[in-house]
Amino acid sequence: MNIEITPKKSDGLERLIEVKVPIETVRDAEDRTAKRYATSARLPGFRPGKAPAAMIKKRFKDAIRQQVIETLVQEAFQEVMDREQFKVASQPHVHDLKFEEGQPLSFELHVEVRPELNLARTEGFRVTRSLPTVDDEKVREQIEQIRDQRASWAPIDEKPAPGDMVTVQLATADEGAEFPEPREYRIVLGGGQAIPGVEEVIMELTPGQTAERQVRWPEDFPDETQRGKTKPVRVTLEEVKRKSLPALDDAFAREVGDFESLAALEATVRKDLFEHATREADAAVRQQIVDQIAAANPFDVPPSWVNQLIDGYLQSYQVPAEEQDRFRAEFRPIADRQVRRDLIIDSIAEREQIKATESDIDERVAEVAAKRNADPGQVYASLQKAGRLREIEQSITEEKVFAWLMERNEIAG
Repeated sequence: MNIEITPKKSDGLERLIEVKVPIETVRDAEDRTAKRYATSARLPGFRPGKAPAAMIKKRFKDAIRQQVIETLVQEAFQEVMDREQFKVASQPHVHDLKFEEGQPLSFELHVEVRPELNLARTEGFRVTRSLPTVDDEKVREQIEQIRDQRASWAPIDEKPAPGDMVTVQLATADEGAEFPEPREYRIVLGGGQAIPGVEEVIMELTPGQTAERQVRWPEDFPDETQRGKTKPVRVTLEEVKRKSLPALDDAFAREVGDFESLAALEATVRKDLFEHATREADAAVRQQIVDQIAAANPFDVPPSWVNQLIDGYLQSYQVPAEEQDRFRAEFRPIADRQVRRDLIIDSIAEREQIKATESDIDERVAEVAAKRNADPGQVYASLQKAGRLREIEQSITEEKVFAWLMERNEIAG
């Protein structure tokens, strides 16, 4: 395609290119489009395909114009990609499009390209691996969490204390205004579900009582407009429930799972905690290696990839709209680090021709099937249908890349 390409900006991974399509090419596109319309257009007094081209262009001027723009922009974009050999990182954008009758078509093409990693150094680094440890206190904490999950709640007829679950009718008003209809809340006191001033009012009451107090909102309250304000609060305490923990004995262990004794449960918890600590220590080593490679081989990352990752977490965590800007700012360094990690792994895998084989995938599927006590063929078909085989392939490839790196870098500890 005969077009004029003028680079206007090249900043990091960002490219801004001015594209001009000559008037001759525009006219050819208009003629071709008009002929396509003529073959199917029905105009009074003319058989299909027999209407004069000038009449077709006039009758379908806007539709032809739009089709010409779409066709030429797409063809010009492909021409730019072919000439410049761009590897696009995200969907390109067209800006400042100009298309006047009898004039060339021109526009600016904003492109974000993939980074080209030249990992000159991937060996000779030294990282430290912390030794995974599990002490008795960690085991006790985990057992207490299991115990707390199996606690029962019983109503009591007395003032609540921290740790109790209360049901209240709560209303707040601005100074001098009437209280609105109260709303019911179920709160575990001391758990941070209500502001301290409201909890203090609740703990003054016994079930059935109502109190009105002036309560000051804390300075770190999420809604900035309410911070430090003092407002009247009306609280009615409807119910108080107190937690009752099960006895910590062999019967508890048998209730939790297939454990003969409390000692057997503790041993399993200790083993699980140690395996978790080991995985965390291994993950920390891998991240240290990646961070040192990234520091020794600087490269830019596509901002769109970072933003895409942040958007995914915003959706997963269901971050409220008013908190999203703060979340984006705080999470951006983490997302940037994750994108760099993925790029480094992919680059090494491609350069060293490291990849998961079909045999590797079959073995991993067999492991999953064994854990599920299911048929490997059925598990494979299920994973394939869910589109998760690619995920398994990537996971195995990543493991192989890190095994390759471990052999070439010093792991202390």
